[in-house]
Parts: sequence; C-alpha cells; structure tokens
Amino acid sequence: MVGQGALRECLLNPEITSVVSIVRAPSGQTHPKLREIVHRDFLDYSAMEDQLTGLDACFFCLGVASFGMSEEQYRVITHDYTLAAAKTLVRLNPQMVFEYVSGSGTNAASRTMWARVKGTTENELLALGFRAAYMLRPGFIVPLHGIRSKTRLYRLFYAPMTPILPLLERLELTRGKRNWGYPFRRGLVEITKSDFEAISAAMAAKL
Repeated sequence: MVGQGALRECLLNPEITSVVSIVRAPSGQTHPKLREIVHRDFLDYSAMEDQLTGLDACFFCLGVASFGMSEEQYRVITHDYTLAAAKTLVRLNPQMVFEYVSGSGTNAASRTMWARVKGTTENELLALGFRAAYMLRPGFIVPLHGIRSKTRLYRLFYAPMTPILPLLERLELTRGKRNWGYPFRRGLVEITKSDFEAISAAMAAKL
C-alpha cells in the first residue's frame, strides 16, 4: 500500500524523470517514466546491478506484518531484505538518498519484537554511508486514490473504517493535523459541536 502510494507520487511529479520499481510480481502499471523489474530473490541483486546505477533516491517500502511470525522469519524480511538492497544501492550510488518506511514506536532496545527488529534495521541503514538516509515512522496510514493493501489482514482492518476516512479533512479535530491521533492516548477527547454534527450526519443518525 505504501509502495503504491510512493510510486503514484513519483510518476506524477514532473521533477522526477525516471522511476525504477522492483516488484515481486507484475503490477500491471505502465507509464513512460516507469521501468518495472520483477525480482524474486530479495537477498541477492547481483544479476541486475547494471540496472541499478545512476539513481538519486530510493523509497524502500517493502514490509510485512509481524503477526504470526517468529522473530527469525520477521527479521529475514524486515532486516535482511532491506540491508541487502541498501548495501547494493549505496555501493552503486554513493550519492543516493535512502528513505526507509519503518513504523511508529521503533526502537532497537524495545522488548517488542517488531519494534526491536525495525530499530536495528534503522541503525544499520544510518551507518551505511548514504548521502542522506531518512527513517519514516508512520503511526497510521490513510489509503487514498483507491489504493488498497495487498495484505489481507490490513484490508480487514481498513474495511470498517472506510466511511470514516473522508471525514478526516472535514473535522476540526483532525483537519490539517499530522499527529491528530495523539490526544486519544490520554483517553476521552472533547469534540466541538460542529464535529459532532458532521460525524452524526455521516452516520445518518438523528441528533
């Protein structure tokens, strides 16, 4: 889902002249700027290194939910796949900017398995020597423009929220705020009369 959004924005941006997208299966997308490479082994890029030169930036969006996975399994996908790609790219493109989609709460010293693995991955990426490396830590992702997650668990999570998402840019509580979810951590949240009416109308309820 994140990768789909990043690809969409890159293709729409007139300042970006060429996009290389490495995928596990064909996406079906075509665009004059897009060069899509289907690749199976995310631990070894040696056979395609000639196609990975002359790049300015990388959005690394590959990821998986840790639910039902052992730490060893999760580490291979989250850490090993990421570092294999990053080490190849920094060697071929030392002036590259690398952006890694991580997650809120990431910490290499965490007792939580997924946060610990992602935190370790972040630290190792920062030490590789890219011109710049950014660790992006979203807490909640709102899918837009018809984009849907390929992960069934995420699709089940977002399904009941579909009627709510269009409200986020209309409510005083959330409109234009990047971290609007923080107040909910403290429990009860006061909302304005206009927000209450907007939510009520969206739910087709009588005041």
